[in-house]
Amino acid sequence: MIDNLAAYHFVAIDDPDAVAAWLHALAEAGDLRGTVLVAPEGINLFLAGSVDAIDTLVATVRGDARFAALQVKRSRSDVVPFARLKVKVKPEIISFRKPEAMPLGAPARAPAVSPDALARWIAQGHDDAGKRLVLLDTRNREEFGFGTFKDALTLPIDNFTELPDALAPHREALRDATVVSFCTGGIRCEKAALWMRADGMDNVLQLDGGILGYFEQVGGFGYDGRCFVFDDRVALDPQLRPLQAGAPA
Repeated sequence: MIDNLAAYHFVAIDDPDAVAAWLHALAEAGDLRGTVLVAPEGINLFLAGSVDAIDTLVATVRGDARFAALQVKRSRSDVVPFARLKVKVKPEIISFRKPEAMPLGAPARAPAVSPDALARWIAQGHDDAGKRLVLLDTRNREEFGFGTFKDALTLPIDNFTELPDALAPHREALRDATVVSFCTGGIRCEKAALWMRADGMDNVLQLDGGILGYFEQVGGFGYDGRCFVFDDRVALDPQLRPLQAGAPA
């Protein structure tokens, strides 16, 4: 059985090339395949291999004080869903090009709602204060084509950088709601929430851990379909089981 790791952490990195080389060596030592992204704002890991190798890598990375709070999601598959190991240094671990959305420049993380609390709000139809709930999908149209939360606000974007313009026509209608931004694993919805709050939308929260964290803790309550992932598994159902490549969604 193959263990699949999706993990990220926002933290200032002064030496991204050195961190990339270190992570490359760790992944190679464990015979792991996948993608590692390193930027001055943090790290983003999508790796697959044996359970022991993933355990070792996570423990080693968290052993560095900078990455002690590494956010981790894990799932299983029958085969390794990556062809090779790729390690890249980039300006951002996910490109948004909005300085006010940089978690390192913000006073704190964007306020978050836990998967358990969101499931309760979905069941109620409102947050705990009685405000209308709007779930905002920050992913692109290919991704939400495989599935999204029921009645979520989806935007006709192909790249994350297009989100601000696509959201503009909806902003007035969102003023009286509690808006929860969500994405696959937490990176985009955190950046989007930080940007929206900096841009005057102080009613925005992020879903802690994204869809994969929600599946892991809650299951599929309130969610229709699967969650697209960026590897050969294509998409995962709420039990984190993969859709085989080429199979219908």
